[in-house]
Amino acid sequence: MLLCLAVSLRLSADDKVTFTASAPDAVAVGDQFRLSYVVTTQNVRDFQVPSIKGFDVLMGPSRSSQTSMQIVNGKTTSTSSITFTYILLATTEGEFTLPGASITADGNEMVSNSVKVKVLPADDTTSGSGGAAASGRSAGSASISNSDLFVTATASKTTVYEQEALVLTYKIYTTVDLRGFDNIKLPDFKGFQSQEVEQPNNPKWGLEHYKGRNYQATVYRQFVLFPQQSGDLTIDPAQFDASIAQATHVSDPFEAFFNGGTNYVEVKKSLSTPKLTIHVKPLPSGKPSDFSGGVGDLSLSSSINATKVKTNDAVTLKLVISGTGNLKLVSTPEVKFPEDFEVYDPKTENNFRLTSAGSSGSLVIEYLAIPRTAGNYRIPPVTLSYFDIKSGQYKTLSTEEYRLEVEKGEGNAAQTIANFTSKEELRVLNEDIRFIKQNNVSLTPRGKYFFGTVGYWLWYVVPAILFIALFTVYRKQIAANANVARTRTRKANKVAVKRMKQAGKLLAAGEKGTFYDEVLKALWGYVSDKLNIPVSRLSRENVAEKLRGRGVDDALTQSFLQALDDCEFARYAPGDQSRAMDKVYDTATKVISQMENTIK
Repeated sequence: MLLCLAVSLRLSADDKVTFTASAPDAVAVGDQFRLSYVVTTQNVRDFQVPSIKGFDVLMGPSRSSQTSMQIVNGKTTSTSSITFTYILLATTEGEFTLPGASITADGNEMVSNSVKVKVLPADDTTSGSGGAAASGRSAGSASISNSDLFVTATASKTTVYEQEALVLTYKIYTTVDLRGFDNIKLPDFKGFQSQEVEQPNNPKWGLEHYKGRNYQATVYRQFVLFPQQSGDLTIDPAQFDASIAQATHVSDPFEAFFNGGTNYVEVKKSLSTPKLTIHVKPLPSGKPSDFSGGVGDLSLSSSINATKVKTNDAVTLKLVISGTGNLKLVSTPEVKFPEDFEVYDPKTENNFRLTSAGSSGSLVIEYLAIPRTAGNYRIPPVTLSYFDIKSGQYKTLSTEEYRLEVEKGEGNAAQTIANFTSKEELRVLNEDIRFIKQNNVSLTPRGKYFFGTVGYWLWYVVPAILFIALFTVYRKQIAANANVARTRTRKANKVAVKRMKQAGKLLAAGEKGTFYDEVLKALWGYVSDKLNIPVSRLSRENVAEKLRGRGVDDALTQSFLQALDDCEFARYAPGDQSRAMDKVYDTATKVISQMENTIK
């Protein structure tokens, strides 16, 4: 038993030795703090630190040892370390670098990392918060002022173009013991499409100097906003109900003996951020014909799986749109395959992450086509136009041209259907053997002719009538398709149903973010097509006005607008996300169906 324990401890001792330094990121003038150097072994000597400049050394280095042992599933591990600690006093404002120390550990010379410390000005308790800070009204104690606890709302940009991303940050500043928020009401970001930036589960608090005072501060929530219309858009105030633990003096000597003379009571305080105004400039005139709605900094690349294929082989063309901007709203570019190719719906894959400039990453689109006839073919370049924020101009990207050599495949040119981006799992159609019928042959008696009978004349009259009817329907269809606005209106429900089916798949997969995006696209896209108004020009006000003009009653209009609000709120609301997604899906499906039966 002792031998096994010794072997386990020996294996633990062979782990790599580390030597690291640590100190607070920020302190204030007059603050005392610890500078620690930790080495993960007990066999050390010759610890040395270069001179420490910019601080007064009050104590150190003091040495302390730590050892721990752990047994998990019969395996014993042991860790040990030595810590060298200094107590420093910050005397001068500025940014300083504390040097790395040197030591000999297990016979090897090691140097620790250096540490950067920012020294803030001394706290001026007479200064107020003001500015973009939240206002507050205390409930239960007048000693907690608006400058002791507040929330700021700041926008990274206040002047942007349509669809240009900006970051809205809510930040907490406090000098009191904030326990949390009991109730929070965020604005609905009217006129914006919003996406929340994911924050760590344990927010990092740090000392920050703000308008003459030092606060413990942290970023509470962040949103990337994409303005959907031009003009001055307003971000309404956010409301917070804070819970604070306030210390009170205990007069009872007996109670003071057990709690140190201090008791804590819960104090409520209501906070409100200021209203922000964002000036949104419209996109300049002169949009290219293939403008896809992209705004930001984009690039386009393409690749093809083969340029020499045989008939009925799958050809896969891949486009990659990458960069930063409103990538989720970029339309799929059109690839013009030869007419002899059988083309399938493209497959898209989103690889996005949120940044201060919007969605960053790539959009991968794969197109599948199958050549049915041998020959030489050409796939022209694919173009993508977008608005470049940096230059303030429209730019057009283009891929290379591809030339395909299609040879006749072996055997008959039977029709094939391929799995989307693979040549596997092919099914061959129309290869069934057709046998000659040998029985039940019907013969016509001699002297009996088909000419001149009723059936003979019907063979002429019926096709003529069918031709006239089909020709009339076909002409009406051509006239209807020629009217683009009418075509969009007629196909609005079909497009919305297709998007809701996709949302249903995302609901089943539990993909929260993309599900809500798809539902919003279905709702906004439906009303855009029905009213023949671009999505970028839509707002809740003009939607309500236009629907009323098309014969939709106010109750149904409010149901549609409420469906938009429910979708926006549900993605950020706490609780059962599966139930919230089910409710949003059912509400959106129902309101689209009612609109289709009502709108004129």
